[in-house]
Amino acid sequence: MAFTPPFTANNPTGTGQLPLSVQNAYSLTAHFALRAAPLYEMIADVRSTAQTHSGAGVQFTFYDEMLQATAALAESVDVTPVVLGDSKVEVALTEYGNAVLTTAKLRGTSFFNIDADAASLVGYNMVNSMDKIVSDVAQGGSNFTNVGGLAPNTAPGAGIVAANVYTSTEGRKAVAQLRTRNAPGWENGNYMAIIHPNVSYDFRGQAAVTDVINYQLYQDGPPIRAGSIGVFNGIEYIENPRAGILATGVAGRTVNVYQTLIVGRQYLAKAFSRAPGFGEDPNVVFGPVTDVLRRFNPIGWYHLAGYGIFREECAQRVQSSSSLN
Repeated sequence: MAFTPPFTANNPTGTGQLPLSVQNAYSLTAHFALRAAPLYEMIADVRSTAQTHSGAGVQFTFYDEMLQATAALAESVDVTPVVLGDSKVEVALTEYGNAVLTTAKLRGTSFFNIDADAASLVGYNMVNSMDKIVSDVAQGGSNFTNVGGLAPNTAPGAGIVAANVYTSTEGRKAVAQLRTRNAPGWENGNYMAIIHPNVSYDFRGQAAVTDVINYQLYQDGPPIRAGSIGVFNGIEYIENPRAGILATGVAGRTVNVYQTLIVGRQYLAKAFSRAPGFGEDPNVVFGPVTDVLRRFNPIGWYHLAGYGIFREECAQRVQSSSSLN
């Protein structure tokens, strides 16, 4: 049987001739930027749950401790009363928010659900922004140490070098400082540390640390808090990229300086309005549509709140480098 060569079409019309009729397909599912979990709000445990009235700020009050009375009483002499004292922390209420505005033409021509996607972006921007606001307050405490025994500098983190990594010794030292100041702990009396993954890499590289944390996670089950890598020497470590970083090349720093914040209860206070329509948490706001042709849909978020350091003695910040830098 004779071999028949493959068929060859003459003047075919294919994708090369009609390129506009063949387009890439698009996924109908929109994806978003990778997101870090919010973190700092959970350490603001002092809340203005009861207020006398609405105002521009909230005053938190705590009593000063009485001095120890160690002298013996005289049988026939009355005791001399002492004066009670108190202290206050004032936290101002501030407006925060952000918004986007979608058009009718965009909603009518896009193959995405624009309003739903915008709501997702706005919602994350809300928690992301508020977490940064809280972290800026939290990292502003006056109690901090520099790894390597370096004295505090007027330029934050200046003098720290690549070898000054965070170790278990720094954690033990922070616990001693907090307990000396009578800082109350969280569950089981442990403190909480917010640690950057690069710092955690060095810390967990110590054999003793890894062995103990793995044992605890095996015995106790899944951690309570998102990002928890376990408890070591009285500190529960929460690993998160939102931990503070002072960038290299600024203020005399030759490496990135990481700020591991170790906190107990009552370090941060949160104030918020209790007037109708306001509250403890921010809100996503839809509309209203106010233009004549109802073409523009506003979507945003709003919060009236404030944060402040309630007790300075309840936190210790450890500034270090990382071998990953």
